[in-house]
Amino acid sequence: MSEPLGEAENAGLEDLLIFIRDARGFDFTGYKRSSLARRISKRMHEVGITDHADYQDRLETSAEEFRFLFNTILINVTSFVRDVDAWQFLQREVVPELIAQVPADEEIRIWSAGCSSGEEAYSLAIVFAEALGIDECMKRVKIYGTDVDEEALREARSGLYTARALEPLSTELRDRYFEPSGNKFLFRSDLRRRVIFGRHDITRDAPISRLDLLICRNTLMYFNVEAQQQILDRFHFALRENGFLFLGKAEMLLSDSERFEVANMRQRIFRRRAGLAPLPHQPAPLRLDIGAGQEVQGVVRKRQLNELALETAPFGIVAIEYDGRVAVLNSQIRSQFGLTPHDVGRPLSELEISYRPLELRSLIEQATTEHRTIRVAGVERRLGPDESQYFDVSVQPLRSSDGADIGVVVNFVDTTMTTRLSSELKVKREELETAYEELQSTNEELETTNEELQSSIEELETTNEELQSTNEELETTNEELQSGNEELETMNEEMRIRSNELDETRTFLEGVLSSIAAGVVVLDGELRVRSWNRGAEELWGLRADEVRQQGFFTLDFGLPTGPLRESIATALTTGKRDGPVDIPAINRIGRSITCTVTCSPLDGTRDGVVLLMEEVQPNSPAAQGN
Repeated sequence: MSEPLGEAENAGLEDLLIFIRDARGFDFTGYKRSSLARRISKRMHEVGITDHADYQDRLETSAEEFRFLFNTILINVTSFVRDVDAWQFLQREVVPELIAQVPADEEIRIWSAGCSSGEEAYSLAIVFAEALGIDECMKRVKIYGTDVDEEALREARSGLYTARALEPLSTELRDRYFEPSGNKFLFRSDLRRRVIFGRHDITRDAPISRLDLLICRNTLMYFNVEAQQQILDRFHFALRENGFLFLGKAEMLLSDSERFEVANMRQRIFRRRAGLAPLPHQPAPLRLDIGAGQEVQGVVRKRQLNELALETAPFGIVAIEYDGRVAVLNSQIRSQFGLTPHDVGRPLSELEISYRPLELRSLIEQATTEHRTIRVAGVERRLGPDESQYFDVSVQPLRSSDGADIGVVVNFVDTTMTTRLSSELKVKREELETAYEELQSTNEELETTNEELQSSIEELETTNEELQSTNEELETTNEELQSGNEELETMNEEMRIRSNELDETRTFLEGVLSSIAAGVVVLDGELRVRSWNRGAEELWGLRADEVRQQGFFTLDFGLPTGPLRESIATALTTGKRDGPVDIPAINRIGRSITCTVTCSPLDGTRDGVVLLMEEVQPNSPAAQGN
């Protein structure tokens, strides 16, 4: 556990987070301060900086430093079928039920939020392919993998993994879903097309909608309570009724039982309750509540209010820019006409809503030409042979303060249920009044019991929250340690490979030197012996271990070294070969010989010299020349 930051350090950290958010659009203000401060301090220590302001200066002058910082903060710890027991329960209990409740002609939509390098998304593809068969899986299943880390997403999109990364999978599964590609394994391309990766910030961006299964494991634990609640609001909005939410082993929904019921607490699998309308997502980013950002917060708050007002309007709203592109699709219009947030920015003419249930394009042209609102009541939309839906549609041109046309807004007010609901509500009211009278007496009895249990529940909730917070902190630390261990293992492997290469090179060089019949002596820049080959041992009778690291001119052997000083100095000074020099000497058996010595600089540098010593035979050309 890290120690709490002092007041000055905390202020410096908050200023740094605001700078990162404004400069690069990464909003870390919703992250838990303990783990966030620990990760940032780790990176600051690596670059030798102790003050947050100095580190901000470093970020301002080095764009590359942002990448290193994000890689440090975003802990990408993942693996195939991580926590095997949880995945087995998912495969055995959840997947069959999910497949059964989705009609055969509808798509099964799955989201892996915080997918890192993609192992989790591909694990989902394997699980559903095993349950449905590969061909059926390719027709019915679509998997979205998202993360904020672009480097991790590039690795995920490649679909390439090492043999070690695939160890959690059986040999049979590996052979079925992966094929060798060099020294790695590539996920099969046909099934890969059903897995879509993209950058997505779960604290800021609109969620993927109409999901049957949402997996977000060991990601929530990095955020504070407020951020976790906002993320869960988005997840609840994203899931269909009875859709499943799969969390990490350190994450629980202690205070959200009204919206999610427990499918399996041990494996952290929950189900969205039926009958509860999902909360709209909040598109505005999380805010940092400190004095330095009050002005920014005011602007953001107003923008958030405008966006939420449109998003939560009780009728469908479509806003079209002057060039015909869709600018706004609120929640009602998306759910009524099967649109998605991805349709924002597309030309209206490409969407079915432009001509069904009525021809919108001509109405838009009329409204903009006549500069007035066009209203069409009772527009029928056929939903089936015996079912229709009715709308009151209004097309209103939008103009700026200077009178320029900037677009139009189209409202779809659903009037189908007005009369039907009126009669149904009357019957329901009578039924509820009767049920209310029956429940009144029961409620009075329960109130007394509830009061007695309330104090016990509050104590238990407090204890649970404390335990949950501690558990999340421990799990966060564990993942940081695991990430560090993986980095050390990678470095160790690189060092082992480098050591093997050096051993091979040294063995090769020693073999070359040993195979030379002449004496070869290598001296360093201080004229100490670095190498003494077998030829030198046989010529002078001194072993290599006796002379290594000894000063060459201090050695006592059969070759007078004095005459070589000038030649060695010349080779060191000029960097060129000098000699040969013929020197009378006495070999290891006491016989007088003439030794010719050539001095060469080591590798063309002046940091060492190589001496080549050869005994001159009496009848050799060199001897006769002398």
